[in-house]
Parts: sequence; C-alpha cells; structure tokens
Amino acid sequence: MSAQTTATPPPSQRARDLLRGAYDTHVHVAPDTVERSVDDLTLARRFLQWGMAGFTLKSHYGSTAERAAVVRAAVPGIDCRGAIALNRAVGGLNALAVEVAAREGARTVWLPTVDAVNESHEREAPAGAKVPVWVELQLDLRAAGIEIEPVPVVADTGYALPEAHAVFERIAAHGLVLATGHLGRDEIFAMVDAARADGVTRIVITHPEFPSQSLSVEDQVALARRGALLERCMTTPHTGKIDWETWIDHIRGCGPEHSVLCTDLGQVFNPPVQDGMAIMVDRLLAAGLSDEEVHVMAVVNSRRVAGADPW
Repeated sequence: MSAQTTATPPPSQRARDLLRGAYDTHVHVAPDTVERSVDDLTLARRFLQWGMAGFTLKSHYGSTAERAAVVRAAVPGIDCRGAIALNRAVGGLNALAVEVAAREGARTVWLPTVDAVNESHEREAPAGAKVPVWVELQLDLRAAGIEIEPVPVVADTGYALPEAHAVFERIAAHGLVLATGHLGRDEIFAMVDAARADGVTRIVITHPEFPSQSLSVEDQVALARRGALLERCMTTPHTGKIDWETWIDHIRGCGPEHSVLCTDLGQVFNPPVQDGMAIMVDRLLAAGLSDEEVHVMAVVNSRRVAGADPW
C-alpha cells in the first residue's frame, strides 16, 4: 500500500449514506492492459455492500459493453454500464464501432483519450522519465514495432471532421452519452458545438481539471451553458494535479447542478475504487457544501449520466 493511500482517512458513514443510489461513471478495473487494483466482479460486490447503484467500465482500448452485461448477470442488484473510447484500437472516430457498442448496451462514448492529438507529445517522453501508465504502454507498443497515430477530431479549419459527425449521429440515434476524453480546450468546444448541432443531448466534459485539459472556470461555465456536465474526478486532486481547494472552487463557480462526481480510480497506487466517491463527499462536506448539493452531484447527476431512473 502506498503512502498516499495510507494517508487517506477512511470515509465517514455520513458520506456512505449520501451515496446510496449513486453511480461511479468512470472507473478502470481489471482485466486491462495495465495492472489494476480490482476486477469488475469484485468491485460490483463492494458497491452492493455500500448501497451504491453501479458503475461505468472504462477501457482506453476496447468496448466494455459485453463485460458490463456479464457483471449485471453475475451480481444482481448492481447496474454495470459499458462504454467505448474512440482510440486507434477501435478505429478512431469509427461510427460502426459506436453502433455495435450501442447495440451491445454501451452507455458512454469517449472521444479519443490516450490517442488524442492533444496527448501525442506525451509519447516522446525520454526513457526513465515519469509518465502516465498509458504513455508507458504506448512506448511499449512502439518498442514492439506498433506505431499508433494520434486520432484527429477537427480539420485545419477548427471544425469537426466528417467522421466526428458520423459518430455524433450514432450517439444521438441511440441516446448515448458523449464524453470529451483527453481533447484539448479548442477541440472540446468544437466537439460540443458540433455534437449539439447533430442532436446529441447528453454531454460530459471529461476531467476538466486534468493537466491536458486544464479548463478555466470561465470555460467550464461556458460549456455548462451549452448543456454539458462537468466531470469531477477524484484522482485529479488526490494525485496533486490540482489542489482540492481550487477543484472545489470550480464546482462552486459552475454550480453543483452542473457537476457530476466520479473517481477515475483503479490505479494500484490509489485508494480502493469503492472508497473514492465517499472520500470526495467528505472533502466537499468539510468545505461547506450541503447534503443537497452533494446529493445532486453524486446521485442525481450520476444517474443522469448512467441513464438510470431518478432516485
């Protein structure tokens, strides 16, 4: 267990109680291309123990829709949701892959994450440098002779590529959630505007405080006014990518009604996935947010993203 994990106090019962009926709509679990702290079936049983409704499985490299269906069957009472991330492993901006995933029950479509043009500079990190685990994998693939070209989403004009519009049409047709992945600031605005024009009604801005996004609170407010939810991931402040106080100020600046809590957990050096949401709730309560504000972010909005009935 890492010192970082050891230093994290256990969640309070108050936080656990406020999370009844909540979903964690962004988790990374085993099996995966890198080591994870828990597998999907074990996590489902732990969520059931604490009264949470379910979670969304995220993989950077394939659809998780079929896995989610197995989890739902194996652990009755937990609603596991599938997703797909549009990286090179599934063909990039591949409308057919979105259609297949949707028919298999996927809920969320992430725009490029590890293969985003915005992330491509990371792959050039020198040997021995401290880099994210997905960059380590990309470098390993390159060493094995597998080159991965970044996935563009906009043309030189700054507007969405035709392939992006085709993806948005499939998302709109199936009522799926569009998440913005690891795109850069200008790409995010271009994709949100194009998706809305194509009929997409459910949009989540993926970890806006993450360094490769680093959206100002003014940008976040502008995106909220376009109808998007801002995803507040536990790992971002927990790992020091932003301080907790600024992260909470962003929530206040946008309004809790425009934020959705999730964890982005599953890394072996971070707290257990089933504790992440409650750790966030305790932080928010300590900062003076009300039970009702927490309930909106953690339960009401997470159920909106998951496509579940109101709690």
